[in-house]
Amino acid sequence: MVPRHDFDLISVDDHIIEPPKVWTDRLPAKYQEAGPQVVTKDDGSEAWQFEGELVATMGLNAVAGKEFKDFAMDPMTYADMIEGCYNPVQRARDLLADGVRGSLCFPTFPRFAGQRFTTAKDKALGDLCVKAYNDWMIDEWCASVPGLYIPMMIGQLWDPKLMAEEIRRCAARGVRAVSFPESTTPFDLPSFHTDFWDPVWQAAVETDIAICIHIGTSGRTHLPSPDAPYSVAVALGPVNAQITFMDLLLSGIPERFPKIKIALSEGGIGWVPFALERVDRTWERHRYWAKMGDTPPSELFRRNFWVCFIDEFAGLETRDRIGVDRIMWECDYPHADTPWPNSQAEVTKMLKDLPADDVAAMTHGNAEKLFRWDARPDVDAILGVKQSA
Repeated sequence: MVPRHDFDLISVDDHIIEPPKVWTDRLPAKYQEAGPQVVTKDDGSEAWQFEGELVATMGLNAVAGKEFKDFAMDPMTYADMIEGCYNPVQRARDLLADGVRGSLCFPTFPRFAGQRFTTAKDKALGDLCVKAYNDWMIDEWCASVPGLYIPMMIGQLWDPKLMAEEIRRCAARGVRAVSFPESTTPFDLPSFHTDFWDPVWQAAVETDIAICIHIGTSGRTHLPSPDAPYSVAVALGPVNAQITFMDLLLSGIPERFPKIKIALSEGGIGWVPFALERVDRTWERHRYWAKMGDTPPSELFRRNFWVCFIDEFAGLETRDRIGVDRIMWECDYPHADTPWPNSQAEVTKMLKDLPADDVAAMTHGNAEKLFRWDARPDVDAILGVKQSA
């Protein structure tokens, strides 16, 4: 019998730990040696290797299923993770058993927005790696469990026109979202305040693809002092989202592309009401000399932006000031913030006393609209439920 769940959940922020053969199965023979591959080091740990260089991170905090006291940033091997980290079918069982029937997944080895490949010495290889990941996402990860995984792509960040072509190619194959960095200047690329990225925005608008921006994708973490432990950066995570929020709102992009859709991932929501007050006050006083446009930034937010939460009472209390239709839920499987395998219990604590319409919108309805997602997985088949005669 299928488990009964009180809440119908779609997660707009989960993470894939890529299986070892994503690129070795898809790159041409001439690029096999330089392309991404998993190697075993002398100490028995595993690591990704790309263009002959080892990449430090294997699992990037893939700690789902562990006790808090056993958390660490990087699993040493695939054997140190639960299978759902890298096996889409097992993950489907994990999520569906917890009442999560939709999932949008960010990459890990390519980094959350695919920015790993901007550093490729051979950009032809980088281009092939981007396309190989996107094809694997569509043909293997998403296709393994139809209806569960909302397909999201990465792009060739070093070449906006090439990335725009890839958006159109992948959109034709059913992709609903593209991951993008929270800031591009750390990669020595032009900022949001230029027209450099207009081909990307135009392609996203034309194809009705959402742009998903995850905290930390710039590679910068905000620490008040250089000797502060990384736990301070984790606690300050929403600061990244606020910075990106202000940067994009005042960049001119929403005015030039009024149908653009931007979702901020893992940044929380409680800061949004004050941020909207502050940015509107800035607009009122400085819009003339700064040429900030005729539309208050808060209106641009409520037209073009979405935010998401994991467990956040303060943000939910101010949901009407944010806009209930702007809020989505995330599971963050298999990272340290995930409520899995207790998603239903955690959501119950937060939402049990809220109006049913608000709950439906935030737990799944807004995600369905943003990503144009009406598919549903075959829960009985995935969980191995026997049908009665």
